[in-house]
Amino acid sequence: QVQLVESGGGLVQPGGSLRLSCAFSGTRFSAYAMGWHRQAPGKQRELVAALVSDGGTNYADSVKGRYTISRDNAKNTVYLQMNSLKPEDMAIYYCSAAPPHSGSWIYWGQGTQVTVTA
Repeated sequence: QVQLVESGGGLVQPGGSLRLSCAFSGTRFSAYAMGWHRQAPGKQRELVAALVSDGGTNYADSVKGRYTISRDNAKNTVYLQMNSLKPEDMAIYYCSAAPPHSGSWIYWGQGTQVTVTA
């Protein structure tokens, strides 16, 4: 069974940076696609960044050039570096994992709050 635990959220001023971490418990971490999603109050959850097992990445247009997703397979951890944060980036951020060949985000973390305010 896979478990995901996020950390690194918090309060930051506009223009600031945060790095989120997601610790993966389970086997064959390197074979999973990993994603970061966010959900703001009153809005649907959206995918902001994804990293597939071969290293390919995808980003939402709203975060391109500001966010970077990466993984450390030795530590079973995926990261989301967020720079130049804006008030509209404020949301609960969730880590997700898609098993090989599943095509679906099967596993989810509990979420971590990111607050961007002056």
